[in-house]
Amino acid sequence: MKKRILIADDEAKIRKVMSLLLRDEGYEVVAVDNGASAVSEAERFNPDLTLLDHQMPDMTGMEALRQIKAMNPESVALIVTAHGSISLAVNAIRDGAYDFIEKPFDNDQLLMSVRSALEYKNLSGGLSRMKKHLDEARSPAQIVGNSAVLQHVMNQVNKVAATSATVLILGESGSGKELIARSIHSLSQRSDKQLTTLNCGAIPISLVESELFGHEKGAFTDAREMHQGAFEQANGGTLFLDEIGELPLEAQVKLLRALENRTITRIGSKKPIAVDIRIIAATNRNLEEKVRQGVFRLDLFYRLNIFTVHVPPLRERRDDIPQLIDYFLAKYNSMLDVSITGVTRQAIAKLMQYEWPGNIRDLENAVQSAMILTQQGAIDVDQLPMRVRGYPMSIEAELLEENETSVIRKANSTVEKNLIEETLKRCDYNRTLTAEALNISRKTLFNKMKRYGLS
Repeated sequence: MKKRILIADDEAKIRKVMSLLLRDEGYEVVAVDNGASAVSEAERFNPDLTLLDHQMPDMTGMEALRQIKAMNPESVALIVTAHGSISLAVNAIRDGAYDFIEKPFDNDQLLMSVRSALEYKNLSGGLSRMKKHLDEARSPAQIVGNSAVLQHVMNQVNKVAATSATVLILGESGSGKELIARSIHSLSQRSDKQLTTLNCGAIPISLVESELFGHEKGAFTDAREMHQGAFEQANGGTLFLDEIGELPLEAQVKLLRALENRTITRIGSKKPIAVDIRIIAATNRNLEEKVRQGVFRLDLFYRLNIFTVHVPPLRERRDDIPQLIDYFLAKYNSMLDVSITGVTRQAIAKLMQYEWPGNIRDLENAVQSAMILTQQGAIDVDQLPMRVRGYPMSIEAELLEENETSVIRKANSTVEKNLIEETLKRCDYNRTLTAEALNISRKTLFNKMKRYGLS
């Protein structure tokens, strides 16, 4: 079956070049010219890989990526940019991109990146589903860490779980807000009922009311059958409204009314439906600031902000990092079919020093990547992602002296050279095996070895 690739770029020439190149490689390709179309097409087309231009008129590639990932966490994407920078690369990867490609791109390099991203999807395609299943089955005892700051959070969780109070969970992206919500639900009197999760930031404005309250068959053009909204699905249990700060103002009014009356009405119906639910909301935004800006209702904020749990970022609970690493090693050894026994002291030191902008999710991804590279034995510094172990000093020095765009190109070349060199060593300098391991042709490998002076 052909792999499906979605391209979103506002430059017609770029779309055409990419489409022809990828179709010649045997991929099924759909191309659109803006971010909003990319989001809607991703839902219809269900691509194996999405190539998103960073700068588009109506919506940036990273904004589109966030919505696509919210709809399908297993989505794999490459950000294409003419404005390459280390900060962009970090942000793109933190927000879920597999990698980024800089314009003007080399066709060979583009195909290599596409193959690499698809290979990654093949390897990890089932992990998100497994992770979701594991998260749903987790008990509060499986929240990993013994730091004082985490213990304070868990003390709050234990106290509020025994009540029926609405809870607002605040914390950075990747810090574990959903796991805290699941813990509150599993410790509550509603634990035998359903926990329904709705990502408010991923719903198109036109579908917000339908996703919250449902609709009757024929209520609008695409309403081919009756649909129960999140409120009805959660009846008797808990409704977790993730990224509540992204909910549009017009939807906030209707949400507030439902929270006050505990009744909803499906679109296309006049019959009110009573619901018995507990509300847990979460956001990585400053809701008080959004209230001051006039983009979040003060009355809704008061309705949600009855009991607040602040989830600390990973950099504020570094003492938990070794325990989290052990947890991820145990979790992924069998999933990845590797035999990792631990992490060297030097690698642990690097992992402890890193700031982790993506928090626990960022650490989890880094550990998985290192496990794949190591295969067996202990993970050492060389197997850690470049962003964690540190860029070469020569590149850091150039950052102070040269144009940032030229530096990122050299940084990318350095990373690629190091990867090829390490793979050559692992394969005893057998070019055929090395090319297979890198998922490139022998000719491409030979050309890159020649470019980097590797014999």
